[in-house]
Amino acid sequence: MSEEPWYQDGLKFRCTGCGDCCTGAAGAVWVDEENLEKIAEHLDKPIGEIRLMHTRMLRGKISLTEFPNGDCTFFDGQTRSCKIYPVRPPQCKTWPFWKSNVSDEQAWQQTVKECPGSGTGDLIPLDEIEKRISVIDL
Repeated sequence: MSEEPWYQDGLKFRCTGCGDCCTGAAGAVWVDEENLEKIAEHLDKPIGEIRLMHTRMLRGKISLTEFPNGDCTFFDGQTRSCKIYPVRPPQCKTWPFWKSNVSDEQAWQQTVKECPGSGTGDLIPLDEIEKRISVIDL
């Protein structure tokens, strides 16, 4: 019988819509061709324009780009919202339930410090956390 994870009773999270996870230090938001097609369709733009204006190759994979201040190029600073929210990449959909954020209680507490929705709101059950963790290995 496998050992239950430390978060077996679930973790609290409710997105506050603050946009903090879309801003700040530059990073990588991984996308694939299917993601890019959905983004292009949502924005009614050619996929080539999306690739050229909003992606870069990083460590052999495709990542969304950022503005010079580190904000995602799909983040609208005036409304503090995502321009592609309905079709946002899996990495964005599963935040904050990434393996790195729930690896242990200390990692989760760091996430709680950085994300005002983490540690508050709805109790997300173990099965849902593990489902989100399995989407992308971060």
